[in-house]
Amino acid sequence: MKRIIKYNLLAFISVFSIVFTSCIHDQEKRTWEMEQDELRSYLEGLISAGHDIDTTALGVYYVKIEEGEGEFPKQGDTLTIGYAGYFIDGTMFDSSELNFEDGEYTFRFIDDPKIPGFEDGLKIMNKGAKVQMVIPSDLAYGSVGTAVIPNYATLIFVVKMINIKPVSETD
Repeated sequence: MKRIIKYNLLAFISVFSIVFTSCIHDQEKRTWEMEQDELRSYLEGLISAGHDIDTTALGVYYVKIEEGEGEFPKQGDTLTIGYAGYFIDGTMFDSSELNFEDGEYTFRFIDDPKIPGFEDGLKIMNKGAKVQMVIPSDLAYGSVGTAVIPNYATLIFVVKMINIKPVSETD
């Protein structure tokens, strides 16, 4: 009996090792050139579908889905947003609906972004605005990626600006 358990454990470890290393190996195969081809194709698809694409000064592509009104966020303001994050193939990797009971993420808009492109995209949104941001990897997690985000991954965020509370009202 111990021999069967030992062989099953060994088999499990072997299969796990092969699967794990092949995932790492596939991730290492991603290149900046591959990302650029995917990005170009994605943007061409948006244009073909009739969307107007704008670009922030930093280089985030965006499509306005709904116009907002009022002031744009400033450093120190408290923002409340709803968001969903996708890979360029349409797979969702994150969402305020999944992470927050009311589906809204509230945070202080500071100059210490985890994803520089995301913060840059928020700067062009006022209350009520909804945009689709297309963030190239060099404005996100770059060549390194994370446990969830592969290297050289363009990120797509659909964001709704629910509220902007000016810094003067939060202090």
